[in-house]
Amino acid sequence: MFLRRVARPLMMMAKVKETTGIVGLEVVPNAREVLIGLYNKTLTEIKAVPEDEGYRKSVESFTRQRLKVCQEEEDWEAIEKRLGCGQVEELIEEAQDELKLIGHMIEWDPWGVPDDYECEVIENDAPVPKHIPLHRPGPLPEEFYKTLETVSTGTLEDIVSRSKKDEPAITSGESQSK
Repeated sequence: MFLRRVARPLMMMAKVKETTGIVGLEVVPNAREVLIGLYNKTLTEIKAVPEDEGYRKSVESFTRQRLKVCQEEEDWEAIEKRLGCGQVEELIEEAQDELKLIGHMIEWDPWGVPDDYECEVIENDAPVPKHIPLHRPGPLPEEFYKTLETVSTGTLEDIVSRSKKDEPAITSGESQSK
């Protein structure tokens, strides 16, 4: 009798997440602790990026905000609701990806461009120098031009009615084959 009185309120307080509803994304029972650890590691590793860089400022800002929410809330549902950025398992994947990106950014050093570096600017109508690869996309399919002409000359009702006339109706007894 005593256990029922004590255990039932405890069970109601801690909701157990059974599934994420996303294929391939498993439930993390200790997601809050994992997030706190990842966010602290992110804040430590981002210090290798120069202080005045926008990337560092951005990462520090959203990581601190998310860490604060995780420290203030005990329940995974409350964390998800306050952050509004998906499920805690998705947040874990994002934090892991950000840590990988920080490592790449440190390696790539995009902020290490010398002040006296000059970049060659090519205007739209200027000839492209031979040392720069030229990319020209292939022609668009004929259906694109037909659709473009229909959209630009007709009304939406005309387009919808034409598309309904062109497509054969499928009854419940038939199956659609491609």
